Amino acid sequence: MTEPTAAPLLEISHLNTVFPTRSGLVRAVNDVSLRLDRGRALGIVGESGSGKSVTMLSVLRLLSPPGRVESGSVRFDGRELLELSEREMTRVRGAGIGLILQDPMRSINPTRRVGDHIAEGLRLHLKLNRRQARARTIEYLGMVGIPRPAERVDDYPHQFSGGMQQRVMIAAAIACEPELLIADEPTTALDVTIQAQILRLIDNLRTELGVAVILITHDVAVVGSFCDEVAVMYAGHVVEQAPSRTLFTDPRHPYTLGLLRSAPEDDTSERRRLVPIPGMPPDLARLGDGCPFAPRCEFADDRCTSSSPMLRELEHDHWLSCWADVTAETARVPAAAGQEET
Repeated sequence: MTEPTAAPLLEISHLNTVFPTRSGLVRAVNDVSLRLDRGRALGIVGESGSGKSVTMLSVLRLLSPPGRVESGSVRFDGRELLELSEREMTRVRGAGIGLILQDPMRSINPTRRVGDHIAEGLRLHLKLNRRQARARTIEYLGMVGIPRPAERVDDYPHQFSGGMQQRVMIAAAIACEPELLIADEPTTALDVTIQAQILRLIDNLRTELGVAVILITHDVAVVGSFCDEVAVMYAGHVVEQAPSRTLFTDPRHPYTLGLLRSAPEDDTSERRRLVPIPGMPPDLARLGDGCPFAPRCEFADDRCTSSSPMLRELEHDHWLSCWADVTAETARVPAAAGQEET
């Protein structure tokens, strides 16, 4: 990609993550390269199983065996994470990189008070004593919108709604003031109103604290107004990456076009028919030599089924992995949600 004027906060280069299975070697992350500058927001979109979450788990080195990073580089704030010891990585997690998991009801410990989930990281990373950690915990519970935080700090998770539990997880992720916040499907289990509140909260924290954000989601409409740049993943590959406005006004990969055509618009004054993407995602243990999206692509030809295209730069910061290189006009895609026509 284009040489930056300053070193990026996070730079992932040619990352490959595999899972040995009885069916064969699953390449869950296949030659993925991404970068994120300080204070910026990157959206990673794609269907379930496209490799979004596994990419970030690889960055944090939280893969469950037998999954492993086969090759590649992950540099965070100038340090190569894949070469750090586990003790050194423990310091990076929480203090350098915060993680918001997608389902708070499954990731939060129901037997511990909500304040303990936050105070634990503060004592580990910032070496605060119990009194200092409790005071800061109450401060961050208030920051994320928990009412009467001094009273509720000793409550248990079952006394909180799903939205409030997610706010607790956000407080735990930002309490040590990390430089990067990874939000993995942070609104999946929440209703539409609470989803908007959580996204607004993360955006406000980004503005106030200057933290960079990676937002992982299957909902392409969510990233339109939230992220500076968007990477589209399919079958472990980055198939298109561009600044948010460019991607939504000039999408070039058939899969990106398919995501936009299948996403409902925020403006319901003019109804349009949603067009689903045909077929199913491929078996990652049985990928052939061609483009993995070819069996589902209306523009595929013989070249698409025989060889996989390399990610190349179409223009400044707009990257594409496709032989066809279609346009939104070709596919008759309307203006995408979150972006206004100009």
